Amino acid sequence: MNQELKNLVLESLRERQDSYAIKELFEKFPTATELVTATEKQLQSVKGIGKGKARQITAMLKLAKALTYPEQTNNSIRSPKDVYNLLEPELRFEQKEHFICLFLNTKNRLLFKEVISIGSLNAAIVHPREVFHAAIRRCSASLICAHNHPSGDPEASIEDVNLTKRLIAAGEIIGIEVLDHVIIGGNRFYSLKEHGLI
Repeated sequence: MNQELKNLVLESLRERQDSYAIKELFEKFPTATELVTATEKQLQSVKGIGKGKARQITAMLKLAKALTYPEQTNNSIRSPKDVYNLLEPELRFEQKEHFICLFLNTKNRLLFKEVISIGSLNAAIVHPREVFHAAIRRCSASLICAHNHPSGDPEASIEDVNLTKRLIAAGEIIGIEVLDHVIIGGNRFYSLKEHGLI
């Protein structure tokens, strides 16, 4: 686990690294992902961590997670790598698929980012009406779709390709271009546009 994350937990609880509760906490949740996604109830199962301390830990982890998100103002999206850099910190610990749209202006600057759908471990149900309702509301010139694969393999599935083609067709009718669909997983990304799938 990341030492900075360990230090944050130690400081927020005012505990020593060799205390029994801290040792058991890091044994029970040995990776950053396991710790960040732990519920208050799961944290309370560690001897020495009651309701108050569990709340402190979850609040501190939410804050730490939020602070790792890149600043969104005036972000210019020029490549799939830019999409990855923007979204990977947010999606890194997610255990379910999150389908996100980046709404852009005519200069490809980010107007707004919105989670359109949260699915299961390996699927996110998305309908073009939700995507374009949000795009119209934000007065977008174009958009980029993105989602995570919790499995760690970012390669596009047939469903991913078919969904993207449906969104492109809907966008052509409405006049809002779908520039790309970027899939993030396992510290890697997969651009359907770069791979010639759209």
